[in-house]
Amino acid sequence: MTFKIIDLFAGPGGLGEGFASLNEGKTFNIAISAEMESSAHQTLTLRSFFRHVKNDSKALSGYYDFCNFEHAPHPRDLFPKAWAVATNEARQLTLGKPEDNAHLDEIITTCKLKEDETVLIGGPPCQAYSLVGRSRNMGKTDYVAEDDHRHFLYREYLRILHMTKPAVFVMENVKGILSSKVGNRLVFHDILRDLTDPGKALGKNNGIQYTIHSFVTPVSFKPGDDPAMIDPKKFIIHAERYGIPQARHRVILLGVREDMKYDGKHLLTETAQLTVSNAFEDIPRLRSKLGRDDSPEKWRATVAQLGHELAADAQNKEKTELAGRLISAAMNLTGNLDTGALRYAKHIMSTGSTNYEKWIHDNNIQVWLNHETRSHMLSDLGRYLYASVFAQQHGYSPKGHEEFPLKGLAPNHANWETGKFADRFRVQRYESPSTTVTSHISKDGHYFIHPDPTQCRSLTVREAARLQTFPDNYFFQGNRTQQYHQVGNAVPSLLANQIARVCAAILSGRST
Repeated sequence: MTFKIIDLFAGPGGLGEGFASLNEGKTFNIAISAEMESSAHQTLTLRSFFRHVKNDSKALSGYYDFCNFEHAPHPRDLFPKAWAVATNEARQLTLGKPEDNAHLDEIITTCKLKEDETVLIGGPPCQAYSLVGRSRNMGKTDYVAEDDHRHFLYREYLRILHMTKPAVFVMENVKGILSSKVGNRLVFHDILRDLTDPGKALGKNNGIQYTIHSFVTPVSFKPGDDPAMIDPKKFIIHAERYGIPQARHRVILLGVREDMKYDGKHLLTETAQLTVSNAFEDIPRLRSKLGRDDSPEKWRATVAQLGHELAADAQNKEKTELAGRLISAAMNLTGNLDTGALRYAKHIMSTGSTNYEKWIHDNNIQVWLNHETRSHMLSDLGRYLYASVFAQQHGYSPKGHEEFPLKGLAPNHANWETGKFADRFRVQRYESPSTTVTSHISKDGHYFIHPDPTQCRSLTVREAARLQTFPDNYFFQGNRTQQYHQVGNAVPSLLANQIARVCAAILSGRST
């Protein structure tokens, strides 16, 4: 049996990718995915096309040509029928907007989904729940949490849950949702109650109820339970424990309809930890850009000068080892001095036997997609060079003004010496999983500095996508800022695949 997926707030499709890829698409099939942002919707649609043409050699070849060659025609122009199937699945809709809600309801009705064969997935936007977002909101004198519609977008998810009555649902959000409050009420407590009885929460009665389970512990929350009696942290998935090269901690809820009689025995299986090195080991070296007046020669001379100036200051401050490492980096700015491209030539095909490598690699892709560096300010180049050298020496990324002691490294920031932004410049170290890839990566690269000092840059979209376990054949659309935003907001697709496996076991009654 193939179960149908409704994917809400889909983004570029990380969660849906995990489900749709299980058993090569034989277990789950996406009936409808909804995303409001235009570039993410473009990515979502292109990915839908790729899935639908896997058994059509001509159309599949057209997809790979579009990925591999700059002037290749877009698949929509060559294969209109297959493209129509993709656009029928991936819809650009703003949930909460009356006309879009009505359109989504009409589409779902037309699909004639069977309750026992349907799974609802998705993650309502998290800006209102995240710790950073809440801190930003507190700085707004006219901000009223009760008036922020983002707090209540989960009710759009709830509305579709009530409408479709799926056998199973999966809902994802940031860890900050556990402590977020509206009107002195914990949002998470209300969400748990509402998800167990969506009809009652919406002022309707249909008798359909759910038990909310954790994917990682045997904890559950049943209709009528007191949320104050449950440890909400039991619902947090630490992605690095499940073969994801990223310390991403997210609340992911599993809802199972009461008549399924599920006992909570199926959990994710912990596996060997992966690191940034595992994710980056076959990706080619690149250098950062210098803005409009850019060339390999000028970049090398500029970074070398920065390195020697910082080394001289370090020597004056009796930081001899640091000075030596800075000089070494400054004198080894050789090798590949390209800045990458939307389609950057791949000279060596990827190999590998681990689950992660098999998931990531596709040798039909002859280029590195979305692998292009940013331009960085001269002052930031110095900070990136210093921070990555410091991390190599000490085994951790430098924090706060006390660990940025050299001349010219302190940013012009009012809170720099208060400790509020102690980790404003953060190196992703080869030896450990990365820190959480977030949508902030679209704004600057300060939190995502490449571990190699001789590249002196922030991560590319493809490198961020590797940390998020998107396959190399996943082609992110839109401009580079939009691509970063899509990757940062997504659920790691390989983690989603493991979540899908748990859901499949529940639906089939078989053991994982």
